Amino acid sequence: MSERSHGKLSIRPDGALDFLSLGALVHRLDPGIIPFRKASHCDIHVSGGEFNVAANLADCFGMKAGLASAMVDYPIGDLIGERVRAMGVKPFYKRFAHNGVNGPNMATVYSDRGAGMRAPVVFYNRANEAAAELKPGDFDWATIFGGNVGVRWFHSGGIFAALSKTTGALIAEGMKAAKAAGAVTSFDLNFREKLWNLWGGQKIAVEVVERIVENVDVLVGNEEDLQKGLGIAGPEVAAKSNLDPSAFVDMIDKVVAKHPHVKAVATTLREVHSTNRHSWSAVAWLDGKIHQAPTAELDVVDRVGGGDGFAAGFIYGLLSGAAPQEAVSLGWAHGALLTTFPGDTTMATLDQVRAFAKGGSARIQR
Repeated sequence: MSERSHGKLSIRPDGALDFLSLGALVHRLDPGIIPFRKASHCDIHVSGGEFNVAANLADCFGMKAGLASAMVDYPIGDLIGERVRAMGVKPFYKRFAHNGVNGPNMATVYSDRGAGMRAPVVFYNRANEAAAELKPGDFDWATIFGGNVGVRWFHSGGIFAALSKTTGALIAEGMKAAKAAGAVTSFDLNFREKLWNLWGGQKIAVEVVERIVENVDVLVGNEEDLQKGLGIAGPEVAAKSNLDPSAFVDMIDKVVAKHPHVKAVATTLREVHSTNRHSWSAVAWLDGKIHQAPTAELDVVDRVGGGDGFAAGFIYGLLSGAAPQEAVSLGWAHGALLTTFPGDTTMATLDQVRAFAKGGSARIQR
């Protein structure tokens, strides 16, 4: 079978896995609209940027998706593992034993939803996190990418890269193995200053990300992610609003000049009017052209995971052979729908995504 080509982006037509991501699994405690200081109960969502993309691709888009991550053998790990299975994601775990006292742990995210003019509040407990202990050599990439498995697309992200001195090196190792095996590679820059500042700061971040991006085909990130993660000077064009893609577009030439092997760059565009009212769009550079989605006015239930929702729809579009504009529209539509559900991962169907991508509405479906 021939490879599908998107300009220089060549996607292998088959593989035991369509998609594999590498990253940390976390659980998010969600008291809804109640601030934590007044909360009496919480919902528990399983999350992690890389897991979210894999789960969305498996559950909504019907793709064969996997996740390489750390797993701790204790009840929180059991809870998280059950959700991974429920979303249809094939796990590749490096397992850790919990000592019954202080870990290692599966990280906790605390996130209320805010309401109206009150913004959501997010904070973490990543103390003694098992995923931060992951290092080169922990996964048998030769077996995962070769033999009977084979992977069409490999993905990771900047939050996982920032967890420790070893996680970035592990991503770089995985990207190199994926490229050698013929997989498309993508990296969501997701620059988090607080995480990097714990052990290295931006100078180290740029060095770590540089080694990763050497083998990356597709970058996901806005102009700030591109500046801070790649160490590239800011745009010369000032964006008129958060929905204006001009600042992002201005960065593309600089990104490609520094990393000429990068074949696509994509990001969401979001204007927050209030916690529950957002304007939403998306833009991608692919085939040497800019492709932009329309702007939708969103009534937001839970904004967490919208960007991962976009990434999943965009990647699905490319894996399924859609034209670049359609891939952007699918990502935009799925990300928009994801904000209407509680939790970090999808509850949408592919039919709903396709209908919204074509300009569907919220009229009742009978």
